[in-house]
Amino acid sequence: MDHGYAPSSAFLVQVANGDVPITGSAFAKENLRRVIALMQDDDVSNRDWATMLVAITEVDTPEVRHALLTAAADEDAAVRAEALSGLATRDKALATPLIAEELLRHECEYATFEAAEIIGDPAYLPALHKWLQSVQRSHVQDQIADAIAACSEAAQAS
Repeated sequence: MDHGYAPSSAFLVQVANGDVPITGSAFAKENLRRVIALMQDDDVSNRDWATMLVAITEVDTPEVRHALLTAAADEDAAVRAEALSGLATRDKALATPLIAEELLRHECEYATFEAAEIIGDPAYLPALHKWLQSVQRSHVQDQIADAIAACSEAAQAS
């Protein structure tokens, strides 16, 4: 992990650094449960990191889906975005309307645009074009452009 934004939980830092596994064994399964519990933590940095760590795993269980769905309704845009990215890789039908709603909010984070790219729904295009005009950070603009390309490609294919 770099020395930038980090969770306040030492356990999550260990997971992020790969020092504590969350897949591959009974021990890891217990660690995953701890990470999922931290998705509801009072500290937003812990919720954000825990949600991202769960979202990027390949684990797809009812418990993981429920945790991601709950996080998709979090008060923090970064937490919601990470959850949407995780849902997009697991269940397109479930994620599609949630991403559409998120794109209409006054605040969207990078991972929301990643999720939009994963889904590639042409219905996202108007909102994505608005975001492209309003976002100032170039790496976010690049991700929005990638989402627009995926959605446009899907529109042409249909």
